[in-house]
This record gives sequence, C-alpha cells and structure tokens, in this order.
Amino acid sequence: MNSKIPEDIIERAYQGKSTKEDALLLLGVPPFELFRFADDLRDLAVGDTVTYVVNRNINFTSRCVGTCGFCAFRTNTGHVLNIDEIMEKVREAKKAEATEVCIQGGLLPDVGIDFYQGIAEAIKAEFPEMHIHSFSPMEVYHAARVSGITVKEALFRLKKSGLDTMPGTAAEILSDRVREIICPLKLKTAEWIEVVRQAHAAGIPTTATMMYGHVETLEERIDHMLIIREIQKETEGITEFVPLPFMPYNNPIGEKMIREGRYATPGLEDLKIYAVSRILLHGHVDNIQASWVKLGKKLAQFALHCGVNDLGGTLMEESISRSAGASHGERISVEELEWMIHGAGRIPKERTTLYRKVRELASGNPGKMPGFGVSD
Repeated sequence: MNSKIPEDIIERAYQGKSTKEDALLLLGVPPFELFRFADDLRDLAVGDTVTYVVNRNINFTSRCVGTCGFCAFRTNTGHVLNIDEIMEKVREAKKAEATEVCIQGGLLPDVGIDFYQGIAEAIKAEFPEMHIHSFSPMEVYHAARVSGITVKEALFRLKKSGLDTMPGTAAEILSDRVREIICPLKLKTAEWIEVVRQAHAAGIPTTATMMYGHVETLEERIDHMLIIREIQKETEGITEFVPLPFMPYNNPIGEKMIREGRYATPGLEDLKIYAVSRILLHGHVDNIQASWVKLGKKLAQFALHCGVNDLGGTLMEESISRSAGASHGERISVEELEWMIHGAGRIPKERTTLYRKVRELASGNPGKMPGFGVSD
C-alpha cells in the first residue's frame, strides 16, 4: 500500500518514534501515498469519527502592546470589552447551545491577572457548566509579569477562578530564529514551553498550534512538531494539534512575502503538513484539527483523508483570521459541519473541549456524496 515509503519509516511511525529525517523524506514521497499513510494512522488512532465543538470565540480587545509582524488584528485604539459586554456574548453562546467559550485578546499594558480572573469568575457564576477555554500562554506570561507574580501562581489563580483549559496559541513556530523575525517581543521558545508545562502541572490541559508558511524552514516546522511531541510525552496534557496556515494579507510579514512573489501556502502543501503531523505525533497526540476558517470548507473536508479527525468549532465570531484575509466565514452551523463530514465519508460527532461525548448528532445522515474519497 505504501510502496514508496520505506518499511523502517512505516515501522517507526506505528511505534510513535518517527524522526526528523523520516518526516523530511515523507514530505518528498508522492502526495497521495503520504495521505494514505496518514489516513491509516488516523484510522488506527481514532477510527472514522470526526469531531467538532459548539463554541464561541470572544476577542475582548484588538488593542495590544505587541509588535508581531504577522498580526492584522492589532490596533492602538480598539475597544476593550467590559465584563457586561463579555457576559452578553456568553449568554448568546449559551442560547446557541455552545459548550465552550474561547476568550483571548491583545496584551494591554497595565492589565494583570485580576482582569482575567474577573472574566472567568463572572462566567462561572452565571454558567458553571460552561467550559472556559481561554487565555494564551502569552497572555498568562504577560499578566504574571504585570502582576509581579510567577507563571505558576498566575495559573493557580486562573484555575481557582474557573479556567478549564488553555489554547496553545502564541506558539507560531517554536524557533527563536523565527520568533526574532516575526514576533521579537513575544515569549521565547523555552518560555512558551515552560508556560504550557506549568499549565499541565496545574491541571489545565492545553491545545497546541503551529502557524506556518512565512519565514520558517521545513526543518523548523518539523522541529516544532517534535517539541510538541516531547511535551506530550512528559505531561500528556495536550488535547489536540492544530496546524494553522499563515494568512499573508494586511500585515507586514505577509506584505513583504507578496512583494517577493510568495503568497499563502498552496493547498497541497497544507495537506502534507496535516499528514506529517499525524505521522510524527502518532501514539502521542490523537487529535489533529483542521481550521475550516484558514483552509476553506472544501479543503478542510479533504484534509479528513490526510490524517485529520477534527474540524474545530462553530466559532460564532472569528476576528483574527478574518482581519488577515481569511474569506471563508466566521461562523458555521452544526448542520453544515455535519454535512461536510458525511460528505467525506466520515461519522460526525459533537464533542466537549476535552473530547468527551456531548449528545447525539444534531442532524440525520444525509448520505455520502458519491465519488469523494471514501476510504476503502
């Protein structure tokens, strides 16, 4: 079945021991051989179920003291939502049967840990069952610094206030060479790793992301995935891995790329990244998520045959990708997500943030779309 892939590479992948050299070689095999191999490992890890979460993104401000060259969301004059405004959005999410709110925002110069605790406490006071998946490692690091406390103490306070899980964003590429170019004021690679490790030690699971397709090399992408694997081997606190293609519009890094004749990553390259992440993380991180906002709905659907088993959330409100040029919408209905999943020959299932069962499917099976890559 995988005639162009050496047997020793296949064996190491099944054992969860793929190497950097394996990954580089796999990126050079015929794409559909790579996709089939990743799909085999996806089937072994999670079967034919494709999950999604009903959630709402809430970005509480676009104001930020950061200088990230890839950001098209930051402003100097943006509004900062107060608790009442945030809670109104949470109430709307609850009415839409969301089980999760994902709250993140820009870094405000004088805002410490009390601000973030206040958000979590207000939500839990009114909706104790609502899962709070919020505050990036950069936000926690920044809030701890402003408040004059350790990251460990900041995480302890956040958990006590109701934080359930943390998005593993602000990772970009875990290479200090890359970070010095695209986000020099952001926390360094070792600092990001330490915040995530401390979160896991405090009983706060995280996701893990990788924003690729700007100034990094293929080797740096693979190194990033291997760092995630090492964290997971130590803590087992990562729930999913989410590769995020860089959106090169309305930001300085992207504008420079476009002047050089480089644009967003080709779809085939995106699918290869999803496939290689499945292979490198096999046996460690079971869930590989495709962002329908970044990829578009049809490419995200095809990614389900390249190692992906999760399509993320319904979102209700998505500002960051949209400001950088994403044009695939900022919300999606459960019915459309399930239609996409059925159309790829998979079984849709709503999940919680921690990949537990929520309830039965919201819609019946509309049938498989003929001719679309159903596994044999």
